Amino acid sequence: MTVSATLDDTLTKDAFAVLQPGFDGTTVPDWVRRRVGEGLASVALFGRNVVSHGQVRELTAQLRAERDDLLIAIDEESGDVTRLDVRTGSSFPGNHALGAVDDPDLTRRVARQLARRLAECGVNFDWAPSADVNANPDNPVIGVRSFGADPELVARHTAAYVQGLQSGGVAACTKHFPGHGDTNVDSHHAVPRIDVDEHTLLTRELPPFRAAVEAGTRAIMSAHILVPALDPDRPGTLSRRVLTDLLRGELGFDGLIVTDAMEMRAVAEAYGLEHGVVLAIAAGADAICVGGGLCDEGTVLRLRDALVAAVRSGELPEERLADAAARVRELARWTAESGGDAQAGTAPEPEIGLIAARRALAVTRTGTATAVQQPVYVATFSPTANIAVGEETPWGVGAELERLLPGTETGIFTGAGAGEAALRASAGRRVVAVVRDEHRHAWMRSALDVLLAARPDTVVVEMGVPQSSPRGAVHIATHGAARVCGVAAAEAIVTG
Repeated sequence: MTVSATLDDTLTKDAFAVLQPGFDGTTVPDWVRRRVGEGLASVALFGRNVVSHGQVRELTAQLRAERDDLLIAIDEESGDVTRLDVRTGSSFPGNHALGAVDDPDLTRRVARQLARRLAECGVNFDWAPSADVNANPDNPVIGVRSFGADPELVARHTAAYVQGLQSGGVAACTKHFPGHGDTNVDSHHAVPRIDVDEHTLLTRELPPFRAAVEAGTRAIMSAHILVPALDPDRPGTLSRRVLTDLLRGELGFDGLIVTDAMEMRAVAEAYGLEHGVVLAIAAGADAICVGGGLCDEGTVLRLRDALVAAVRSGELPEERLADAAARVRELARWTAESGGDAQAGTAPEPEIGLIAARRALAVTRTGTATAVQQPVYVATFSPTANIAVGEETPWGVGAELERLLPGTETGIFTGAGAGEAALRASAGRRVVAVVRDEHRHAWMRSALDVLLAARPDTVVVEMGVPQSSPRGAVHIATHGAARVCGVAAAEAIVTG
């Protein structure tokens, strides 16, 4: 009986250890405290857990009171995908802006300052950077989250970002393996499929991940994408060929493999959440990300029980679960040992985000464009936000232009007739039109057509991927919609 009880206790602790759940609220729920005491080795923070940096510090201190080496993860890419600055917009530009500058040292400095801020808030594990090559400009979920479309550019900036984060004591989690850039479906909704040959994968998708491994990334996140050239039957997160044979074997990665959010439909609808979690661990994943949507204790207990039952039934080898749990605990030890010393040697660069955003601007002038020195009307043409970005985070140039040009007014427009509505609202004032991925939205192109026909002096600010040809009296490509990108664009509008 004693041996059986010990085995059960070990299994339960290992099952808890591989789960990386989220929770609701801005303080620690009692159930999280209990489960940390029973073996939970990591938790994840989302935008709903953040009010201010000071509040996050208090929250993480509460968590560390239960376990001092707890992994506390966050999806903080900066740029468009921010959780720490979810209510204000990020103080750092995202990957596409850094790729546009193409100065790896700048990327390294930005990532190091992000690590400094995360560590100050008590966060030691960041689900970043995105190493996806933006091979498909119509990609609905990656876009400006990618450093660019050139694999070598993406590789050198992925490596620099990993080095910057980890030199600041925060573990990097490079994503989304084996590459989410050439998709036209968001895996939050369905299973994306990449129908390219293996040579294309090896020469286009994989170089950034090889660079991340060489740079020492502590973790890599899997993607819920089907790549028939690698595995015709299962998406990457559930594929032994992708995670064990390719990532572990061919790329030589020995760190933590984390899944993308398991409640996403690409896995949960096709396989069921519990079965999908078992399949992921069996395939070679070590940590299960869950909690972006399902963030209750019941979900955590269901997944724990599913893993324990799978070991008992023989579906999941006990040694595979033990190995996964050991890798989670090893990363927790690394963060506990390296965090303090790394932060002590990190000099603050409070303006580095804005410096990078200014350098990322691409300004195109046509004709005799005049500087903007009087109040304007800012028409923001807003597409539907993808789930990774969310709808809470403000973006644009309106707030900053209102500060720089008192009397400026703003409006948000979308869909058919947006151009006519913006023109009426402008009431004869000069217009600053703000767009995001104009090339992906026919209604947005039409809105600009209407504005530019009536007001050729319109200033156009593109805050997505600048795939469309520049137009307007002045065209400013920011390469992202972070708060600092809006500040940099507004400065450029006023200074001419």
